[in-house]
Amino acid sequence: MDVVFDSDALPEAARAAAWQELTAEALCTTQVRFPDEGRLRVRLASTALGEGVQLSALAYDSLACRRTPELIRRSDPELYQLALITGGRQYLEQCGRSASLSRGEMVLCDTSRPYEASVAADGSGAGSLLVNLPKRLLPLRDAQLSRILAVPLPARHGVGRILAHLLTGFGEEAAHCTPQDTHRLRSTVLDLTSAVLAHHLDRERALPAPGHQRVMFLRIESFIRAHLGCEELTPAAVASAHQMSLRALHRLFGHHNTTVAEFIRRQRLEHCRRDLAARHLSHLTVHAIGARWGFPRPAVFSRVFRTAYGVPPGEYRHRVLTGAGTQG
Repeated sequence: MDVVFDSDALPEAARAAAWQELTAEALCTTQVRFPDEGRLRVRLASTALGEGVQLSALAYDSLACRRTPELIRRSDPELYQLALITGGRQYLEQCGRSASLSRGEMVLCDTSRPYEASVAADGSGAGSLLVNLPKRLLPLRDAQLSRILAVPLPARHGVGRILAHLLTGFGEEAAHCTPQDTHRLRSTVLDLTSAVLAHHLDRERALPAPGHQRVMFLRIESFIRAHLGCEELTPAAVASAHQMSLRALHRLFGHHNTTVAEFIRRQRLEHCRRDLAARHLSHLTVHAIGARWGFPRPAVFSRVFRTAYGVPPGEYRHRVLTGAGTQG
């Protein structure tokens, strides 16, 4: 992500005013107060995904900010802002509700309504990942979303966890993404965010069909990756776990130019290949690694691995760990 602001590059006396000006342009206009401006340290990195969707990573010391009716009349970007808390204790008040948020929780805020927010940084500081979402791009109406403003949204399970992993992963890997990657990620971010919000509104059926299908595919991908070690992980088991017909499951994966069985096999093989190349796992036998990822029968594992990578798993491990070169 592009570093937009780093207070360490400025004289201490200029940091607070510069942060206020920067956030007004990059996020939205607020009145900001820092308990200790003399030792202020704040940082903002940002990536634009297109059409006004923006992901920002913020790191800061303790602060308080408010968006007043006067500031809204002066300038309103008409955004929803979804924050994933990555550190510190953070608070948000909007629409008569108050949320106390800790690491791993998300919260939604509306720039068209007054709010107050504050951050209590711990010894390592505070931080969040913030997504700017133009209202026009979300399929849910303001009257619906107003019900979950300033409400903690868990991100440790279900579709919330998938969204949190996506935002965290993109924040870490943005430098390696092409413009085409970010364009495609915008649609995924919008779909998953809509799914998270609809889930908490109990209105998942209100999502457009294409977005709902993409979210379902991501859910199933996550489920498969979490159960790769189970030999019983079959297309029928996946369909049953998601309360859908086997035909519907095959159709969904067909839209992504693969089959369920092929996706499971490919994921298992990639995990096996990764573990075979890991020195800290060299104490495990080749067949133990195969069994770990859903290949309990050694002969089957050897055959499938050789078909995929051109060499048996034992030879692959030897080549990688001795630096003799590999195929694939």
